[in-house]
Formats: sequence, C-alpha cells, structure tokens
Amino acid sequence: MINNIIKFSLNNKFFILLCAVVVMVVGLRTAGNMDVDEFPDLTAPTVVVMTDAHGMASEEVERLVTFPIETAMNGATDVRRVRSASSQGFSFVWVEFDWGTDIFKARQIVSEKLITVNTQMPLGVGQPTLAPQSSVMGEMFFIGLQADSTSLMNLRTIADWSLKPMLLATGGVSQVTIIGGEYKQYQVLADPYKMKFYKVSMTELADICKGLSQNSTGGAVRQYGNEYVVRGIARTSELEALGNSYIKSENGKPIRIAYVAEVKIGSAVKMGYASENAKPAVILSISKLPNANTVELTKRIEANLATLQKTLPPDVKLDTKIFRQADFIETSVSNVKDALIEGGIFVIIILFLFLGSFRTTIISLLAIPISLLGAVIAMHYLGLNINTMSLGGMAIAIGVLVDDAIIDLENVYKRLRQNSQKSPENRQSTFQAVFEASKEERASIINATMIIIVALIPLFFLSGMEGRMLIPLGMRL
Repeated sequence: MINNIIKFSLNNKFFILLCAVVVMVVGLRTAGNMDVDEFPDLTAPTVVVMTDAHGMASEEVERLVTFPIETAMNGATDVRRVRSASSQGFSFVWVEFDWGTDIFKARQIVSEKLITVNTQMPLGVGQPTLAPQSSVMGEMFFIGLQADSTSLMNLRTIADWSLKPMLLATGGVSQVTIIGGEYKQYQVLADPYKMKFYKVSMTELADICKGLSQNSTGGAVRQYGNEYVVRGIARTSELEALGNSYIKSENGKPIRIAYVAEVKIGSAVKMGYASENAKPAVILSISKLPNANTVELTKRIEANLATLQKTLPPDVKLDTKIFRQADFIETSVSNVKDALIEGGIFVIIILFLFLGSFRTTIISLLAIPISLLGAVIAMHYLGLNINTMSLGGMAIAIGVLVDDAIIDLENVYKRLRQNSQKSPENRQSTFQAVFEASKEERASIINATMIIIVALIPLFFLSGMEGRMLIPLGMRL
C-alpha cells in the first residue's frame, strides 16, 4: 500500500504540490480561528447548588440545609463526587459527574433531585438554586473600581447597575461576582420610645415596610371603545415620601412612618471587604463558560469597558490589570511558539551542515509546516483547541518529522548521485531511482514510528484530570 502511495505521488507531482499548498493555506486559516487556552479544559461536569439561609449560623446551615442536599445528590445518576461548604447564611454544594457526562443532562438530574429536597428546607430558607454553568478554570478577569471623590456606595451602585449588566450581556460570560463597596439600602430605623408613645408595634411597622414603595393595580376603565389601565403609582425613592407612608390612625389622626422611625439611605452589613493597593475598592470577578475562548472574550470585555468608561464619572478609574488570565495564556503560548521557531532555526542549521545541500535542506524543512498545519486541521475537526500541551507536543514532534524526512531524503539524494555516475546503459530513470530509494528506507521509518506510537499508548489510558492534561500531548506527537 505504501509503495502504491509513493508511486502515485511520483506520478502526480503537481497534484501533490497542490495538496501541500491547500493544506498550508487551510491550516493557517484554521489556526487563526481556533480557540487558544493555557491548558486543556480540565473541567469535570460540575453542577453547583446554592442556598440562601440568611441569618443562620454555619452549624445550622450544615445540619439543616447542606446535609439534606448532599444526601439527595449522592444517589443521583453518574455522580462521582459531592463536595460542600457551609458558612454563615450560605450553603454551597458541588456535584461532580463522570467525565463525558453532558452538562445539560447533569443539570437536569440535579434539578429533579432538588424537587424532593425543597420540602425539607427550614422556614425562612430560600429554595436551592443552580449556579450558572462555569469552568473550574473559569475565573478569568478581575476589574478594580476606585475613585477620588465618588463614595464606595456609589461605586457599588455603578458596579451593580452599569458594569454587571454590560458584562453579563457579553457572549461567553457565565457570571459576575461583585466584592466590596457599600451595598445601598433604604433603611427604616425604629425609635422604641416614639413607637410606645404612638402605640405602634414592631409587627405593624414591619408589615407596612414590606409593602412600602410599590405600585398597585386598579383594573381597567372602558370608555368609547377604548380600554385604560388603572394603576396606583406609589413607587418612589424620595426619603420624605417614604417617611410619609401611613401606618394607622390613632384618635382620628394618621400615624406615619416618620413619626416613629428614621428613614435614611445606608449601607448593608458588610460580610467582607475589598481593596486594591491597600485602598478600599470594588472588585468584579468575571467567570467564563467552559468552552469560551478566553483571549477573544477578554478583548470583547475590554472593548465594552472602554465604551462604558466614557459614561462614568470623571474620577472613577477602571483597573483591568489586577488579574487577566489572557496574559498567562498569551505568555505561555508565546514561549512555546518561540521554542518552535528556535527549534526550526537549529534544524535548518544542522540540516545544512550535515546534508551540505541548500535544496535538500529546503525540501526536508517543508515537512515541518505541512505536518504541523495538517495536525491543526485534524485538531479542529476533533473539537480540540490550541494550548501549551498541544504546542509542546508539536515542538517535540519536530524532531520526529525532520528525522523521517532526513532519512528518506538523504537516501534519495545519495541514490540519485550514484545513479548519475553510472554509464548511460546502466542508469535508471529518475522516477525509478527515487522510488527504490524511498522503498529501501520505508521499513525502518515505519518501525521507528511504531516504536514511538507504542511508547505513547499508555498516555491514552490515563483517566481523570491526568488524562485530560496529557492525552493532548500524546495526540500531537
């Protein structure tokens, strides 16, 4: 079969050259459009269950919230591990599935299990919900928000209502977590002495505050064939209007919230702080979807931030250099690319010194780009991306590629030179000399290649994270 391939290649030289050009063009185009990442995707299919248990201590969250959820998830189909973390007011449960499980199927399984758990949750605890789908290496970008005169409360408001919606609207972003600043609240601070004087109980005040600043519906009015929606507009952000809200009447006189409490804008109780360069700041952590291109997504986010910066107060500064995963990816990929280039240069020098022919050296070197770009095309159709492991495998494979090309070409070059020194009646045709020279070395090249393949086969039997990390290396080799 291999002899037939060699004969076909020799008989159709221009077709083979055309195929080589097509491979190089398509390979370059494919390489430019492929995803680039630092490492292969190491994310096992994982579903995160979050539960808000506001006001509960860590021990109660563990016993009353986290444990029932863990118990239900341990028996789910294809679950390989369940982990959890319980803190004051929050419960997190990570449900990891077997490698290869479809993530949407996994989320469906967890959702069905949560139906039975919801009835076991204590009063006042929110229903368990699924966190947005993300990657174990998905935390890709930090944004710092600082200002000279703008307050931390206004910075947090800008982050909540301007930055976060814009970031979530960027394709590929999974979730945005805001840390630090002061969370703005409209607070009603009751005065017990005034409440006693006006005979207002805490229950009455709390019930009024629950429905505070809300619009109401009033049905519809039909007139002359038209229908008009009736609404009661009560929603407001003015403190004076909120303070004038009616509680009840005492001795024929209305009692309002401002009589028994102070209505003010304040910050929520802080559970943590954020700082940048030892100064208070608001930090936004951006996580990506598992299959998102980190470098391209980072560029889109930075372009959106540059547009948004024009609408922010002049003293507000956006710092995008705190943590940028794209920097690590670009640096690591650049280092491996440098290794590829340096290896190619040394190959050129060594080939020219040992072969002593510029033409032979160029022919041997053509095997490198054609083979590497062919590997890139295969990677694309296998759904793989470019990362340091795949590029490292290609860098190692350069030696194998050049070795096979040199063995074959050196023998062809030698046979052609010997053939030219023979008498005309004993001289073979160029076609026959090249075919015999290639055929002579083919068995040794195949044996050497098979030895390399056998040595790499154990890599493909690795499971878990080790397999996800090392299998791409073996595939490129």
